[in-house]
Amino acid sequence: MAGISHRGELGGAEGGAWVGSGGLELPPGDEGHEGNSTDVPPGAVSLARPMEMGSIGPELDWGTDAWREVRTRAQRAGRAYIWLNLVEQRLRAVVAAVLRPIYEPVHGDEWVVAAAGPAGQEWVQRAVAVREVSRRKGYLLDPADDNVLSFLTLPQLRELMVQHWPCFEPYIDERRDVELALDELEVTRNVVSRNRALSEAVLGQAERASAKLLEILGAGSDVPSARRLPVDAVEDMVGDRYGDVVGVHPDRVRLLRQFPGEDIFGGARRLDAIGIGLNLLVQNFSGRRLVRLAESGCRVRLLFLNPASSAVKRRERELGIKRGEMSRAVEMNILHMRRVRSKLRDPGAFEIQVYDETPRFTAYLVDGDGSDGIAVVQSYLRRTRGMEAPVLVLRGGGRVVKADDVDDSGLFPTYREEFELAWADSRPVS
Repeated sequence: MAGISHRGELGGAEGGAWVGSGGLELPPGDEGHEGNSTDVPPGAVSLARPMEMGSIGPELDWGTDAWREVRTRAQRAGRAYIWLNLVEQRLRAVVAAVLRPIYEPVHGDEWVVAAAGPAGQEWVQRAVAVREVSRRKGYLLDPADDNVLSFLTLPQLRELMVQHWPCFEPYIDERRDVELALDELEVTRNVVSRNRALSEAVLGQAERASAKLLEILGAGSDVPSARRLPVDAVEDMVGDRYGDVVGVHPDRVRLLRQFPGEDIFGGARRLDAIGIGLNLLVQNFSGRRLVRLAESGCRVRLLFLNPASSAVKRRERELGIKRGEMSRAVEMNILHMRRVRSKLRDPGAFEIQVYDETPRFTAYLVDGDGSDGIAVVQSYLRRTRGMEAPVLVLRGGGRVVKADDVDDSGLFPTYREEFELAWADSRPVS
């Protein structure tokens, strides 16, 4: 236009205004026209002055509490996503294994569309459209995903299963269990897909439902120790990063909240324990249960610190407790275990010994001679009682994700060897 320069300025005005794309007149940007100037022409849009680069005001800053909340939400969403991903992949594989042989011989690559039928026409066509868009934009990174089935959501996979339940019935016992588990997952799926806050209770429900569903669909964990210490989804994904450490707890109280004594020791076929007073076992697993455990065939070896040794006196000084207090507590625990042993038909299967060396750690090795063992380990700290010391939970039998790896590079065999050396140098308690 004749009155507009090549920069879009209106002619005839000194320091002319700019014309925006919507036809509105923007105020001049020179030094004589601040954002709050009264010289802005009528009809102009007032613009706030831009902030300097890298200077975010305090009203936009996040404090420590905000960052903690964000990280918590991300951690919960990440755990939930792993579970949902596992379930969806397994359900997709089951649907393909059952329905593809029925529909593919007749319908070829369109077998999913045919299986959906008129009732699923809308959502299967939507999946076809998303697949085409993904093809054009290069979103299909794996050729194995270039099929309609890979673009079905969890509810749509469920719908295929429900529509063709007679085909799945020979492989799955209870349809109701499958549907209830999928119902419980739906809340979590919606929350995670929209990046909303996921509560700890809902996450726990989703993890339980996912584990149950994977078990129903024949994809439960094949790790032997899973009956005592269920394989966690995150452990299953990245377990090789942490050797055989599957749990870290700030203290023994928080360990027992998540992993009660009955879960640790119940059903054991072998129990080896070393420590000062072995309170985790003595105080959290009743003598009656120990008798039943030993009578059922469990072999028990308990290694206490000698209550009369100088090491007990040094430990009492470290903790600042009265002289003789710890030695009496250890002696009471040993007497309690002797009473348990006296009630057994085969006392030889329940051995009690003491050692005189400086105590370095306490360890409870459950089924440590096999591939399904677990261990609870604590180091002794100078000023910290055993109840307050950090706790490691170890899984024996190699790392979860590398089940074929026989290299004993984890911590479990290290503590097992330490126990055997200490046991060989100890003395029996009559």
